[in-house]
Amino acid sequence: MDGQAALTKIGFAGLACNSALAIRSSWGDAGSVAFLLAADAALVLLFLCLRRFERAGGGGRSTRAAVWALTTLLTAMFASRVAPLMPPAAGAAVWAVAAATAAGGFWAFFLA
Repeated sequence: MDGQAALTKIGFAGLACNSALAIRSSWGDAGSVAFLLAADAALVLLFLCLRRFERAGGGGRSTRAAVWALTTLLTAMFASRVAPLMPPAAGAAVWAVAAATAAGGFWAFFLA
């Protein structure tokens, strides 16, 4: 087994362990469990798209679109959980940074 494959398996094992512990601690809160499962699914899909992106030497337009969409989804998901915990001005800043990140990613993938 090469080094990258081993690191990938260790990373997925860590993600699975962390997710199982988080689901266990949020059991009974369907919204939190759904959020965890959706975030995990998006992370796994993102990993698969990034692997395809790297193997194709920059990937095709559809691969770049999938990577951008998944990163934007994850950014919005986490901003939606963090922003309400902060004062209104800081929450607005979280959303502004999330929007700037999505716009910057779009520019880097499709316009640059």
